Order: sequence, then C-alpha cells, then structure tokens
Amino acid sequence: MSVMMGLRIPVDPKRFEEVATGNTERLMAISQRAKEHGAISHAFYASEAGDEVLVVDVWPDSQSFQQFFSNSPDIGEMMGEAGVTSEPHPVFWHEMETPDKF
Repeated sequence: MSVMMGLRIPVDPKRFEEVATGNTERLMAISQRAKEHGAISHAFYASEAGDEVLVVDVWPDSQSFQQFFSNSPDIGEMMGEAGVTSEPHPVFWHEMETPDKF
C-alpha cells in the first residue's frame, strides 16, 4: 500500500518558488531522481499565511522516500538558498478505507 508523505517547510513560499523555478534544470533532475526511486506523485503547496511550504508526495513506501531524500544533497542546497534554517521532517500517512471516501 502506498504512503502519502507530508513535509512542512518553514519558509517564505514566494522565495521558495523563486529558487525552485530559478534553476529548472536542477529541479527537473531532482524530480527525475524521485521518479527513479519510485515517487508516484509530487506537489508543492503554499500556506495562506505565507510562512510555510508543504510538500505532498505519494510513494510506494516510506523507505523509498528516505532513500531518495538521503541521496539528494541538492534538495538541502535548494532549501538553504530559499532561506530554510531548520531541517524539515517528513511525516508518512496511510490511506484509510471509510465509507465516505470519494
């Protein structure tokens, strides 16, 4: 069963987006590496308060994400350029089967 990974990053979303889109080649290399490690989907979300970015990924399992993340020093470099000063910690979620699912 796949897992949803949520990674909350305390950072100015506008600055983060500038850094992420300022080097498309680097971002696409990270994306390709994630796919090679099994990533199923990936998206960034900006908080309405303007002080946080949320990464939402779907992975086959938490180990696949951990292996990808530990082998991706360029992610830390990008976060540093965006002004991230504390290490974000991923949280993994398993989907529940409830009758109201749609």
